[in-house]
Parts: sequence; structure tokens; C-alpha cells
Amino acid sequence: MDDVENKVRAVLVGVLSNGLAVDEVALDADLVDEYGLDSLQMISFLLGIEDSFDLELDYENLELDHLRSVSQFASYVRQLALAA
Repeated sequence: MDDVENKVRAVLVGVLSNGLAVDEVALDADLVDEYGLDSLQMISFLLGIEDSFDLELDYENLELDHLRSVSQFASYVRQLALAA
């Protein structure tokens, strides 16, 4: 696990605010199915990611598959960070 995945997990825990600890977030769990992110929480999550990584997400090319797990989303964020 790397720093990007840890930051993504920390943002997720902050948005969920349900008592879940960062180390309890599975890297391969579906963000919507497993953790129940609704549309407002998803927006908060994405904005939190932008703030945490100091980047702008490419919403035009962001696909639901990017949000299927912490690992997949961390890979997407890494690619954006490298391109910046």
C-alpha cells in the first residue's frame, strides 16, 4: 500500500464519517456497493480528493469503473498527478 492509497482511504473515511477507521477500508472494496456512497457523498469525496492531492479531476474522462475500488481510484489519481 502506498501514500496515494492511504490518502484516498483517509478522504473516504472523512466523507463517510461513520466511525470507520482508515485501516479498515479494504483496497479492493467497491466504494458504492461496499461503503454505500450516495451521490452527495461521492461529490464530497471527489472534492476532497482534489483538495488532498492539489489537482483537478478530469470529470469528462472519469468513469464509474475508476471508482470501483480504492486501488483503482488511486491508480487514476496517480495518472492525473503524473500528467500535471
